[in-house]
Amino acid sequence: MLDASLKEQLKGYLAHIAQPVEIVATLDDSEKSAELRELLREIQPLSDALTLVETGRADRAPSFAIRRAGTDIGVEFAGIPMGHEFNSLVLALLHAGGHPAKTDPDVAAQIQALEGDFRFETYFSLSCQNCPDVVQALNLMSILNPRIRHVAIDGALFPAEVETRQVMAVPAIFLNGKPFSQGRMTLEQILALLDTGAAARETEKIRGKEAFDVLVVGGGPAGAAAAVYAARKGIRTGVVAERFGGQVHDTLAIENLISVPHTEGPKLAAALEAHVRAYDVDIMNLQRAERLIPAKTEGGLVEVRLAGGASVKARTVILSTGARWRLMNVPGEAEYRNKGVAFCPHCDGPLFKGKRVAVIGGGNSGVEAAIDLAGIVAHVTLIEFDNKLRADAVLQDKLTSLPNVSVITSAMTTEVHGDGDKVTGLTYQDRSRNELFRLDLDGIFVQIGLVPNTEWLKDTLALTPRGEIEVDARGATSLPGVFAAGDATTAPYKQIVISMGDGAKAALSAFDYLIRHAAAEEPAAA
Repeated sequence: MLDASLKEQLKGYLAHIAQPVEIVATLDDSEKSAELRELLREIQPLSDALTLVETGRADRAPSFAIRRAGTDIGVEFAGIPMGHEFNSLVLALLHAGGHPAKTDPDVAAQIQALEGDFRFETYFSLSCQNCPDVVQALNLMSILNPRIRHVAIDGALFPAEVETRQVMAVPAIFLNGKPFSQGRMTLEQILALLDTGAAARETEKIRGKEAFDVLVVGGGPAGAAAAVYAARKGIRTGVVAERFGGQVHDTLAIENLISVPHTEGPKLAAALEAHVRAYDVDIMNLQRAERLIPAKTEGGLVEVRLAGGASVKARTVILSTGARWRLMNVPGEAEYRNKGVAFCPHCDGPLFKGKRVAVIGGGNSGVEAAIDLAGIVAHVTLIEFDNKLRADAVLQDKLTSLPNVSVITSAMTTEVHGDGDKVTGLTYQDRSRNELFRLDLDGIFVQIGLVPNTEWLKDTLALTPRGEIEVDARGATSLPGVFAAGDATTAPYKQIVISMGDGAKAALSAFDYLIRHAAAEEPAAA
């Protein structure tokens, strides 16, 4: 299963294993068990520290456990972790073998201090680019704390289990047999849910911070570029981010970032954060901004209030809050989100194998989603509001060549239907005849564009009717000392490379503002 080049590369990684590791496989007579046996037999000889046993006893087959010899420390995979999960397998072998993880010491100590028994199960799909973050985070937690157990399960290999547990979006995390969370999560986010005092401690830490010269709100491509350019000026720089990396995490293939022929969203997001951390930048992650308070005097401090109750002040602020998936805003959509209403065909498509789904939206994203899903599901119905598709001609040609795709134009979805547990269909209005029709479906993939994350700025600075922050050629907003960059602004063409350039420009403009405006003393409170 592994070519010679990959084996040689893997052998180099496994040379870092410091302690003996046992691979204990549970196999049956299935074709997938034969594939897993072949994979494990190819990996085991690549390191003298690895031992393979094929007589394991686990709840699922095919599966295998990775354990530090003579201990209970380890992780478990149910399925064959190739594709996006191959890195998860390699890291599990290294960490179980005593190779230190690249984790903040404070975070590692927090994991080790967790009290209680935690049995995690994560359902993933091999095509999901968000799943490895969750799998690797929980694997690492189980290595650092022996009272934490984790099994990563390929949902496509255990359809009956997926059906029983009503898993309709991945990654889906269960804790001690009960639903814990769905969607991409970082190690810090998972830890925050388990360690209930962590948020309060972080809030107190933020309250004690001195004012920044530049405070960047948002950690996507625009925010990362702004932070790097500001830090390189030698000024005090901070970043407040709800999710470092932003919308990039939800992007599968990136092939138009100049000088980088191909990368993937999570990989780019990690590179962005690593680049920012290489400088003296104070990153405050998992923090949502709730209010912007302008400076009281020219050159004074702008205040950003956070959801946790803390405030951060700075002489200049760069808003780079990005955008999120646009919703249909129809009855049933919110109720059945992650229960059949989905936004990532790459992640969740395999869960709908052999079923009937709809894609909402006839732009490039919608048509690409329909093409991808057509190779997995029984039938795809693409629904477009306009009287024609808006996708590129080459994509439309591919779409119309597929036998299991139907296209409905001049149609507006009016309601999502379900049985209380999962989606069962939708109703749409034929706009040309003003008639309502119902489609029986198992899943609905929404692909109708993005909406800027700017609701919290309403009535504070100038926004367009679409909610975009109005900026000039220098990235300046309507408020002195406040700049903006990226997908949340009026800058045309929402592209990663454009957001990066806008972030750099906003940082340079903020620096120019600082050198032209002396720091002003804040007037005493009344």
